[in-house]
Amino acid sequence: MPGTGGELAAHLIKIYKLQDVELLKGSKDDNHYNPSTNSVCLSPDIYTGKSLTAVAVAAHEVGHAIQFNKKEPVSRLRDRYLGKAHRIRQIGIFILFSIPFVTVIFRIPHIIVITAIIGIVTMFVSVLMYVAILPEEWDASFNKALPILEKGEFVPQNYLPAIKQVLKACAFTYVAAALADVLSLWRWLAILR
Repeated sequence: MPGTGGELAAHLIKIYKLQDVELLKGSKDDNHYNPSTNSVCLSPDIYTGKSLTAVAVAAHEVGHAIQFNKKEPVSRLRDRYLGKAHRIRQIGIFILFSIPFVTVIFRIPHIIVITAIIGIVTMFVSVLMYVAILPEEWDASFNKALPILEKGEFVPQNYLPAIKQVLKACAFTYVAAALADVLSLWRWLAILR
């Protein structure tokens, strides 16, 4: 690509008149929009990268800034569900880590199964909370970033199929991370056997 992800993000912030949005260079794998600080944070490989991924991720994160600065209804999903998802996930992790202690204290054979079921259910509820914010992520990718990139100014048309794949990955990031947590439960539960 002729420019970096950071350059594209700065350009988009300017042309969409997102005057109070700050562009930050973050740490590795730290790409996000923070509504409380009104900042777009891009990891070094995205900020300085000239790849299709760098351009797509930068456009996706600026898409979130557009949502929040225009106070679009879809931007309220994060406030409504993301905090709850984090709390429920923490409760699930606490319950799962308490299984050995509960088993030792109560010495009831079925308590491990009950505690494990409660832990797993809380983790799945967390996944559902992440699914609830999927429309916000989808909007940032396909209603904000893709139309910007389809104009042809930033990405040649022949790269659009690859860009769409990257934007799809951006949209599903939270859900995929939550599902990865659930899948890691099986490893943890295998240790208990």
